[in-house]
Parts: sequence; structure tokens; C-alpha cells
Amino acid sequence: MTSEVIIDVRPKEISIALLEDKNLVEYQTETRSASFSVGNIYLAKVKKLMPGLNASFVDVGFERDAFLHYLDLGSQFDSYQKYLKQVLSDKKKLYPISKASRLPDLKKDGSVQTTLKVGQEVLVQIVKEPISTKGPRLTCELSFAGRYMVLIPFNDKVSVSSKIKKGEERTRLKQLIQSIKPKNFGVIVRTSAEGKRVAELDKEMKALLKKWDDAITKAQKSAKLPQVVHEETGRVVALLRDLFNSSYDGIYVNDEEVFTQVREYLSLIAPEQIDIVKRYTGQVPIFDNFNVTKQIKSAFGKTVNYKRGAYLIIEHTEALHVVDVNSGNRTRAENGQEANALEVNLGAADEIARQLRLRDMGGIIVIDFIDMNLAEDRQMLYERMCKNMQKDRARHNILPLSKFGLMQITRQRVRPAMDVNVEETCPTCFGRGKIKSSILFTDQLESKIDRLVNKIGVKKFNLHVHPYVAAYINQGLFSLKRQWQVKYGFGLNVVASQKLAFLQYEFYDKKGNFIDMKEEIETK
Repeated sequence: MTSEVIIDVRPKEISIALLEDKNLVEYQTETRSASFSVGNIYLAKVKKLMPGLNASFVDVGFERDAFLHYLDLGSQFDSYQKYLKQVLSDKKKLYPISKASRLPDLKKDGSVQTTLKVGQEVLVQIVKEPISTKGPRLTCELSFAGRYMVLIPFNDKVSVSSKIKKGEERTRLKQLIQSIKPKNFGVIVRTSAEGKRVAELDKEMKALLKKWDDAITKAQKSAKLPQVVHEETGRVVALLRDLFNSSYDGIYVNDEEVFTQVREYLSLIAPEQIDIVKRYTGQVPIFDNFNVTKQIKSAFGKTVNYKRGAYLIIEHTEALHVVDVNSGNRTRAENGQEANALEVNLGAADEIARQLRLRDMGGIIVIDFIDMNLAEDRQMLYERMCKNMQKDRARHNILPLSKFGLMQITRQRVRPAMDVNVEETCPTCFGRGKIKSSILFTDQLESKIDRLVNKIGVKKFNLHVHPYVAAYINQGLFSLKRQWQVKYGFGLNVVASQKLAFLQYEFYDKKGNFIDMKEEIETK
């Protein structure tokens, strides 16, 4: 299986696509101004206690206050609070964590009223982003995730991932980490640490310890609350940290700055594979070049087609996701309805497992498969779904089919489900239902080019249009493009972009910055 990561950096947002055998399996997009909040650590104040819920609300700077349950305070909460008081009491000299005393564990059946008080300063970490009407979810059990391990302050335990099966390797890693970790720190050894040398693990341990030192130093010097004391790495690096493996064939980036970041990160975790990071410089948009745009348009939306006319209907409510499997216009298999139903359902299991990762759907997912009479067919479908979901990083639980032919899945929800609107608003009428004569569209484009070159003074630029329009502009020996270049200069370049609707256009300068050429009359 080949795996490729495609990173599309645009002026306002960054999109990341993970392809497996050229098929899109994960897609993430975020605005460049947005912070990647999961993993961020804050020095914040308790705003409100909720005895009925045995929880509190904490102000971390979001629109809605964050939720902190008593059980998320962690067993070493008292040790944390004592150390935090010692740190905040002296703004000049940092009290070392190695000298901090460990207090007895917090009682599991305790009350938030006796543990916290309004206005109390606490160190908290976001474990779940704001979703719908809910604010972020917090924990006081801080952790710093790396490629090979997770560092946990105020915890002396060393545990090894259960996915590392060999007993001697588990023992080797445990003894090795015990010998290099400092006092008052615990470590969870990740699966990717299997077979790694002590020098590599020690290097990452020091890097994670530096993150802790920087965070607590920032907390010590904070003047106002809430204060971000540790910011998680950007979405690009975080995705690579969790996903990267030796089977990657290429990481393609269309931006010099992000390209440098990715190379620097890869030089730390896998220097032998640094050459798989490639800078994409083609004229065609990077997602179009790797057939990502077309897959996004076909994979998102309410209806998703898959094998031989069968399709899925995906509905999203506040509490759960519902998936309905339909055979569509398929002809029945020669050996009857049961074999046809099994074939449709197995294909649906493959596509649904991909859709869960692609849309990052979480919570409860209920799937209505086509009814099957044979118990062995239902078992085969259950095993197929379990096998497909093994690649999913999110924690999940799958139940066998019920008497009604329903399969229930629970999947970890960390951030809102990815929702990409694949329907296109008409770019020329903006939903009014009437447009200018389409034959005049090229005349309109030429007037924009004339204004851009002769009035604004931009000599080198790219004109992005729908592929059909680009084909029309480029056709013939003395094409429209050639005529415009003779008239306005050879700095003009026409690019076919799959993300644009028919009769939609966009101008970009030579550095890739968007040039807004819309006139007021067009946007009314």
C-alpha cells in the first residue's frame, strides 16, 4: 500500500489530505488564523462550580467556558497545585520539579466543592475542542506527546503500548526509559518506539522536557489570565507525528515555509526519509494534480456513491450519525437476493470505514444495512467492518448486527465532524436565477485583464477558471489565451481549477496572493 500526504497551503487556510493507494482517506482543513486547540495548556481560573455535575467551568479564553469534571482533575491534582503555588510565589527563580513533594492521590469519590474554589488558578489542558453548543473539555493530567513517547509530569509510572507484543522488547523499553527519565515524570511508550535505540529516545525525552520547562516558566511569568503556556504543534506537524510511518512514499507541499517546517520535523524523527518531502511548484493547483479535489466533491455531501450503482445516505443530528445503505439500480446477482445483499453490504462496510476517517465522525453511528437472512453472512459483514476499522486512530467500539439489521458504532469525538459543502452557488447570479449571457463571459474576463494590467499595474498573474472554460480559452493555434498574451503581455497564464464552478474565475499574482477583481454590481 502506498501512502502520500498532500498539503495545500493557501493565503487563508491550510488543507491536508492523506491518500492510501491514491484514495482519499483523511482530510483536514483549518483557517490559518485558527489555533489548533487540542493539546494546548493554559494557566486559567475556575469561574463556576457545579456541585450537581461534580464539575466546574473554567475560563480559557473561548466563547464558551471550558468543562472540567472532578474525575479529570487527576490523581496527582494536589501535588500539581502545591507545586504551582511554589512556582507562582517566586517570579524570579523557578522551583525545580525534581524537588517537588508528591502528596497522596486525590480520592475518586471526592467532591469538586471541597477540592476547588471559584477564582482558583489551575493548569489545564484541552482534550476536546468546542463542539456545537459545548465548550472545550479539560483535564488537569497534563501530557506532552512526542513521536515515540508521551511525557506525564507528576507520575513515576512507565507503561508500554499494548500494540508492542514481544515480551523482551517491552522489558527492554521499560528498563531503558526508567534509566533516562527524571524524577517526578511518567512516560507512556508509543508503538513507534519499537526497536529504537537509546540515543533516539533520549533525544526526544529531552525535547519533551524542554516543552515542560518552557510551559512552567511561561506560567511563572504570566501577568494576566487565562494564559496559553504551551501551544500544540500546528495541524501539519501534529498529523505527521501521529500518522507518520516508514511506508510513506511522498509528502508534497506547495508552500516554502511549511515545506521547511515539515523537513525540519522529519529530520528529527526520520532523517533517513527526509527526501520524501517534496516542494510542489506546478501551475495546476496541488489538489487537482493529485486528484484530491474530485474525490472531495464526490465523497462529501448527503449522498455518497460507491460500487456498481449502490450508494449511502449519511444524515447528521446533534446526538448521532445515521447511515442508510441502498443497492440503487444494481441488477440482482445470479445466485439470488441474499448474495446481492451481501455484496452491497461488504462494499458499504469498506466505504463507511473510509467515511468515518474522512469526515472524522464521532459519537454514535448507526448503520442500516440491507437485511440478510444467513447468520454467517452477518458475521462476515461484522468481521469485514472490524478489519476495515483497524486503520482508524480514533478509539472505537463496534457491535454486531442487531435483529433489525442495524450496526452500532461508537467512535471517539475530539473535534467537530468535517463537513464540506460540495454544492456550488452560481458565481454569476449568486442564487438569483438569472445570469448574463454566457457567450459574453470571455469578454468580461478580458475587461478584467485589461483593468488589472493597464490600471492596477499587475503584469504577471494567473487566471484560474473552470476546466471547461480553460479548454475553450486554450483551443486553436491562435487561441484566446494567445490573443490576450499578445495584447496584454506574456505574464498572463490560464490555470484550470477543479474547485471553481462554471463561469467562476479567480486572479492570483505571481506570489500566489488572491486578487479580488469582483465589482460591486456582481456581488449584489
